[in-house]
Amino acid sequence: MPSAIDLAQGDPHLIAAIRRSRRLLGRKALMAAAVGAVPLPGLDWAADAALLARVVPQISTEFGLSVTQVERMAPNERETIRKAAATVGALLVGRLVTRELLVTLARHAGVKLTASQAAKFVPIAGQVVSATLSYAALRSLGELHIKDCVRVAHSVRHQLPPPEAPQAVARPAPPSRLASAWNRLRLR
Repeated sequence: MPSAIDLAQGDPHLIAAIRRSRRLLGRKALMAAAVGAVPLPGLDWAADAALLARVVPQISTEFGLSVTQVERMAPNERETIRKAAATVGALLVGRLVTRELLVTLARHAGVKLTASQAAKFVPIAGQVVSATLSYAALRSLGELHIKDCVRVAHSVRHQLPPPEAPQAVARPAPPSRLASAWNRLRLR
């Protein structure tokens, strides 16, 4: 099965979006692993669903295919994106992540998530196995979504939005002389 990079067919904008999405996905998968290590059955299911509901729209945004981005397009472009998503079989491209869609995705990773729950009952080693399976489940579902986004964007020759530049951190203004004097008096 081809990777997302292979599907991009050398398009530098798609490859950059894939890399940004994978970095984001890696951070969220590590969060899922951390929650998966907690020995409370069911907690990781809820955390995985919440993390998946957050990461899918963020990945879609990297490719210019989030719900808000698709809705801002002209009606003919919007329809073209939706048809391409249906043709590719992309469940989440340009759609809101609902409970029904999360259940559909959970079916794809059902064996991993069920094994993760069963592993919770084995001390220490079970937590390690559960964390690993939570990481793998979220990572594989996210990777599937990245591939879907690449296929849709590539099939319609979709113009990706420019990557957002990191925002500069605003430094607080230095305190005035009056404020500095007041602070010195207060500390004494």
